[in-house]
Amino acid sequence: MLEKTPDFPPAAPVRAATTQPFRRATGGAIDRRRALDFTFDGKTFTGFQGDTLASALLANGVRLVGRSFKYHRPRGILSAGSEEPNALVELRSGARREPNTRATVAELYQDLEAASQNRWPSLRYDALEVNALAAPIFAAGFYYKTFMWPSSLWEKLYEPMIRRAAGLGRAADAPDPDHYERAYAHCDLLVIGGGAAGLSAALAAGRAGARVILVDEDFALGGRLLAERREIDGRPAAEWAAAVIAELESLPEVRLMPRTTLFGVYDHGAYGAVERVSDHLPVPPAHQPRQRSWRITAKRAVLAAGALERPHVFGGNDRPGVMLAGAVRTYLNRYAVLPGRNLAVFTSSDDGWRTVADIAAAGGRLAAVIDTRTEVSPELRRAAESAGARVFLGGYVAGTKGRLGLTGIEVVDAAGHALTIPCDGLAMANGWNPIVHLDSHLSRKPVWNEAVHAFVPGTLPSGFVAAGAAAGRFSLSEALETGAEAGRAAAEACGFTAAAAPTPTTDPEHLGHVPLWRVPKPKGKAFVDFQNDVAATDVELAHREGFRAVELLKRYTTLGMATDQGKTSNLAGLSIMAELTGKPIPAVGTTVFRPPFTPVAIGALAGHHRGKAFRATRHTPSHAWAERQGAVFVEVGQWLRAAYFPKAGETDWLETVNREVTTVRSQVGLCDVSTFGKIDIQGRDALAFIEKVCANPFGTLAIGKARYALLLREDGLVLDDGTIARLAERHFVMTASTAHAAKVMQHLEFCRQWLWPELDVQLATVSEQWAQFAVAGPRSRDTLRAVVDPGFDLSNEAFPFLASAEITVGGGIPARLFRISFSGELAYEIAVPAAYGEAAWEAILAAGAPHGIIPYGTEALSVMRIEKGHAAGAEINGQTTARDLGLGGMLAKKKDYVGRLLKERAGLTEPDRPTLVGFKPVDPSQRLRAGAHFLALGASPSLEADEGYMTSVAHSPSLGHWIGIGLIKRGPARIGERVRAYDPVRGGDIEVEICPPVFVDPKEEKLRA
Repeated sequence: MLEKTPDFPPAAPVRAATTQPFRRATGGAIDRRRALDFTFDGKTFTGFQGDTLASALLANGVRLVGRSFKYHRPRGILSAGSEEPNALVELRSGARREPNTRATVAELYQDLEAASQNRWPSLRYDALEVNALAAPIFAAGFYYKTFMWPSSLWEKLYEPMIRRAAGLGRAADAPDPDHYERAYAHCDLLVIGGGAAGLSAALAAGRAGARVILVDEDFALGGRLLAERREIDGRPAAEWAAAVIAELESLPEVRLMPRTTLFGVYDHGAYGAVERVSDHLPVPPAHQPRQRSWRITAKRAVLAAGALERPHVFGGNDRPGVMLAGAVRTYLNRYAVLPGRNLAVFTSSDDGWRTVADIAAAGGRLAAVIDTRTEVSPELRRAAESAGARVFLGGYVAGTKGRLGLTGIEVVDAAGHALTIPCDGLAMANGWNPIVHLDSHLSRKPVWNEAVHAFVPGTLPSGFVAAGAAAGRFSLSEALETGAEAGRAAAEACGFTAAAAPTPTTDPEHLGHVPLWRVPKPKGKAFVDFQNDVAATDVELAHREGFRAVELLKRYTTLGMATDQGKTSNLAGLSIMAELTGKPIPAVGTTVFRPPFTPVAIGALAGHHRGKAFRATRHTPSHAWAERQGAVFVEVGQWLRAAYFPKAGETDWLETVNREVTTVRSQVGLCDVSTFGKIDIQGRDALAFIEKVCANPFGTLAIGKARYALLLREDGLVLDDGTIARLAERHFVMTASTAHAAKVMQHLEFCRQWLWPELDVQLATVSEQWAQFAVAGPRSRDTLRAVVDPGFDLSNEAFPFLASAEITVGGGIPARLFRISFSGELAYEIAVPAAYGEAAWEAILAAGAPHGIIPYGTEALSVMRIEKGHAAGAEINGQTTARDLGLGGMLAKKKDYVGRLLKERAGLTEPDRPTLVGFKPVDPSQRLRAGAHFLALGASPSLEADEGYMTSVAHSPSLGHWIGIGLIKRGPARIGERVRAYDPVRGGDIEVEICPPVFVDPKEEKLRA
């Protein structure tokens, strides 16, 4: 079992709470015995356990909580959930500072620190509020049209100004002190959402014995049942929810996961979720993560995520005090907070009248009820009027008044008469949108349902079903019924017997709804996307300028591109475009929703994989020995390799490297090459597979032989080189360079799984299973004779160049021996099981001691490969072809292979294309540097005069001067010509002679000795 999510710290002694002027005296799901102090913009307030930051601020009368992104308009709290576009705050301070947190989902805890953002010098007096005066200039497409000219001002003025204004909040400027985890879970049924439908689904499946996981982003399960004054089976809905939760907790195969947001739906029943394990605590407890990301694999899933309420689009609809009607009910009933003293309700549905009733029941004052419909139930109207509200049917709210908060609304009645009604709060009810985002993650678009005036999930994949409001079934009775039905069906599909149970009864409800997408004549800016300051006029501008397709509308206006991803704004924008184009809303279409559903911290996705846990340092088998000898190490990819082994009296690294190279070429040296990629290839079609992925022929490769291997990418450029040894009829071992080992393995797997899945071939990376050492030099054979078990003939006749064999060492330890050379000397590579690596290293050194053996590192290895003209990482850089590297002659002419056709593209076969040759300074005392560009003698430096560049250089102790290899136009045809190696960065301008790239043993006499 996984550990339980830590709860709040032990309760503090009961104490009197600081006055919260908008807190109701009774009710709510808060714990009034536990008062919690917190700060907002440096001022101390008090709330209760069970509050969110938003509800606590409202209880204290704080309505202004932020500024909008573009115009810096005053913004308040719009919603009560994760769809919140306005109330984005910074939480905590120092290394734990977290920007852009929604106050509506931030749980209150003792000493919580919160600060408003996107304002200067203060929230109340924001200097950039002047942007609102320039609103006509900052319309949609402003950036595209404004910063085009003069181009000289882009770097000096425009870019710095945009960067300064861009972004919301401040990220912490110190390393995160908390840690994160990744976890995995499997279940029969995953229930997404803990409201009425989700609880019913989990209960039906759980009672059948199915393994059930229920996730909900809220810290309290129950969904809208906690926010509504509803009844189920004759008792308050919240009590029914508590009883169901208690039963679910008692079922052994059910796991309830509050504070867990399911952010992504993926193929094959995979789901991504993030659990906020300790976000509701000041500091995570010892050994507990801050957050935990989950990969959940489920046979079936029920989408019961509910729906999001839609705002109206009217003038000044963003003013602090204007809220969604459902959110008003949440604050009234769940948090016992009255969002205002004098409230009005603007509705286009019966759902808005539920808010009217709740305000009246809470003792709030009702200023007015404005219904855009001309007819409503007389009973609803009488109830509102008896509460003192003025009722306007067939009217609408045209605008609002107030600077930092709502003070009044401008109403237009059915006769067209305008009047102003004082109020400090306005609840908007314009219907609900099912949360279809998660279903859309699999590239399915929702479909329009005219009956509910909303998009609902389309054809769902097998095993994924929507229930309740997420399916467009908005009544409570439908939520309970569809949820239970989905749970039973999922359990039966998983092999369980689910008994039918009667659907609980609910109190009557009315669902009448005629949406008003925008008011006819708004007074002032009518916002569609609150967070990105996209107004109805911006949609009109996009229409006029031709950006009518939904994807163009989104990008031109930034509609739906903020951190809330348009949860409250998308449909309003589509409806306005539909009106302007004369098309129905479904014909306009929808944009594609992509993961994550809500923002996810990168730390949660990474888990423990940060710092060295993300990129761990890998040690070679000889690392401990080399460390004891005082070796100097260098990072090569993820590996820490010995670069050279200095001795007492040596003054610098070059002296050490020269000694190592000289000793290898005259006696014998030992180098750890375990970092090379090693890929085991087996199967009936292993040889056929190798023929397809390698550019040179392998059909004649005999057992016991090895061959140089060249791999091309699909575009014809060189991917990597290495060797392939044939150990048996159907058994091969491929080596790859350290830098490209992972890429080569990925490429081979792609070829095996996608290009030729019919081939019987298996691949396995065995790099960590084998320690491998290069034994190089004239005395290497003599050294190995003392290591290899008796009976194996190492003579040149029995084991020639490019031979390979499975042998034993040390009295029966299995090993592999390859006669290959990277240094140009007589050389071998011997591989032993990794567990014997250090012992084998020391045994080889002991065997070679009479022959003057020394260890050598990557620097000496690099010098010798340059002396031999071997292309490596600097030359195989993803931009070169086999011809560029002088390897064109080895390409197969009678078979097909990856990259065969595209390597013949015109640009890759031009005669002037730079090719690999060698370079030596005309003045042997001068030092060459990699990266220098080649110019003709007397040419002025310019891009047009550039003929190539030096890829690798080394001081050659064999020749006594610096040498280099590089790519230059028509290189092989220019042997003997002199050019300049021009290096303006380091002040170099050296005359060099073009020569063959092989400087040492060009006839390979040493190699084959």
